[in-house]
Amino acid sequence: MLLNEAETRAEHIDPALRDAGWGVVEGSRIRREHAIAPGRIEGGGRRGKALTADYVLEYRNTKLAIVEAKAWHEPVTLGVAQAKNYADKMAIRHTYSTNGRGIYAIDMGTGREGETDRYPTPDELWNLAFARRAAQSSYALPNGAASDNPWRDRFAAVPFPDKSGSWSIRYYQETAVTRVLEAIGAGKDRILLTLATGTGKTSIAFQIAWKLFRARWNLTDRSTAAEPTRQPRILFPADRNTLADQAYNDFTSFAAFSEDALARIKPEEIRRRGKVPKNASVFLTIFQTFMSGTDRDGNPQPYFGEYPPDFFDFIVIDECHRGGANDESTWRGILEYFKPAVQLGLTATPKRKENADTYGYFGEPVYVYSLKEGINDGFLTPFRVKQISTTLDEYVYTSDDKLIEGDVEVGERFEEADFNKVIEIRAREAHPSEGLHGPDQPEGEDAGILRQPGPCTGRARSDQPDQDQHRPKLLPPGDRRRW
Repeated sequence: MLLNEAETRAEHIDPALRDAGWGVVEGSRIRREHAIAPGRIEGGGRRGKALTADYVLEYRNTKLAIVEAKAWHEPVTLGVAQAKNYADKMAIRHTYSTNGRGIYAIDMGTGREGETDRYPTPDELWNLAFARRAAQSSYALPNGAASDNPWRDRFAAVPFPDKSGSWSIRYYQETAVTRVLEAIGAGKDRILLTLATGTGKTSIAFQIAWKLFRARWNLTDRSTAAEPTRQPRILFPADRNTLADQAYNDFTSFAAFSEDALARIKPEEIRRRGKVPKNASVFLTIFQTFMSGTDRDGNPQPYFGEYPPDFFDFIVIDECHRGGANDESTWRGILEYFKPAVQLGLTATPKRKENADTYGYFGEPVYVYSLKEGINDGFLTPFRVKQISTTLDEYVYTSDDKLIEGDVEVGERFEEADFNKVIEIRAREAHPSEGLHGPDQPEGEDAGILRQPGPCTGRARSDQPDQDQHRPKLLPPGDRRRW
């Protein structure tokens, strides 16, 4: 009698996994029909083929293996290509192909593969994945097993928050979190993640912060095998209020941290209280706030100096390519002041000449998820490149222009490369945007803006002073502002 795939799974594969302890041993779980990616968006409401793993074996909140199932009469190796593809995409070391009669095992780390008579137990698979390097470690876990990285085990004990089941972490987000935590556990001080815009870098930052918080990781105890003595203090600086607010809202939406564990650092709050907040676990602010501040005599004294250099254990710099890690950036002084902290940079910009400072400061990224991958997976929408011509290729500041804020010299010339980085002229951006979206433009403060400018902006009056969207917006270079 021939069994189809569903019958083979129910009558042979499920019992074999159960016999090995999967779904039986505490902390183990079988995820059936596990969604990996929804499939490329093709238009007209259509998508490409979704990627779905038949089984994902999970133990201690860690995905350890994939099992690709085929019908009873099919060759045992028929699912090998799929199993390898899924394992490679999800960064999982062990994967299996089975027809219910046999089991074909693949170790993606060593390249070894071949038939085996049974599935490993959860503890055996955990050791296969991690314990090879633990033989040289003297650290012992409570169950007597050795570990080369005690923090890995503490991080693994913390499940991913899921907003009461309404949110699930995507495979690349989980890989990014894992790579960062592995780097932290290995003692790395500067870490970089490169993921395309729209892939949820803030959610990744939250998951990392939550695991550090729950595992009680901190600089004081990071190098010891003893139980940690306190929870970490985490700083999340951004270059715009929108990013800081987005992070704060994202952190609160998971309803994981208690309200008193989060602190949104704002200048008005510091002035009202007369001091910077210190009684929290996660601090969110913008660089400009940290750079501002005065002493009792009114002299400039940045607020970040009120914290000891070793106050923060972990710092997340979102959009780090925008200036925080730039050698010439004034904000770089903040990162250098808090040098003892482990610092994580988040960027959507692949390495190129213009952002070499970012990669020089943090090093090569521990994980990269590209725009192309996001589109092919179906998490990002495909796009078409449309060439447009602008109406203004350079601008010279004159004494007739009314400077509202910032610092710029008369006669200073801004060229093509400076637009939307150093200077923003809304009328210039409104022209090409009409070709993309039609003549109707949004009203108000953001009218005509295609790209959010950097921090510390200034404006100058143009030939049409009554139309704010025509006024140039100036961003002075960082070396003109000193703290």
